[in-house]
Amino acid sequence: MGHGASRLRRLVHEVAKFGAVGGAGVLVNLLVFNLVRHVTDLPVVRASVIATVVAIVFNYVGFRYFTYRDRDKSRRTREMSLFLLFSAVGLVIENGILYAATYGFGWDTPLQNNIFKFLGIGVATLFRFWSYRSWVFRALPAREAVADAESILKDERARRSRSNQRVP
Repeated sequence: MGHGASRLRRLVHEVAKFGAVGGAGVLVNLLVFNLVRHVTDLPVVRASVIATVVAIVFNYVGFRYFTYRDRDKSRRTREMSLFLLFSAVGLVIENGILYAATYGFGWDTPLQNNIFKFLGIGVATLFRFWSYRSWVFRALPAREAVADAESILKDERARRSRSNQRVP
């Protein structure tokens, strides 16, 4: 396994952790959305915005303390500002899809609301993953370089060990 495989392994691990927090956030989002829709008379998109805000708070805690706990923590104000900015863009994407389906196409049954809410969450998640990992929870350059160097050394030791076993 080479340097590229090590990076791929770290990315897969990151995606899995992001997915775990995000999956829980989706459940929070949908549960709050349906709860608000059933106990209030708020229009569908307003209920969705409330649910999205609750999920954003839930997700920040999960991302900061689980998914990206090893990332740079030195500039929390910057991190929080960027997180809120990109979350707001995600909120517009997510609820824009629901708005278009509900008010543009007239698809306004509870099932249709949930389908388009879920679709909006999915599209917004792609944007959020890219923006959070690129701008908000930035990797510490030294840690990544050390991990890459350790991976290269480990691969080299394994290669030497295999070549030493072949010699009688």
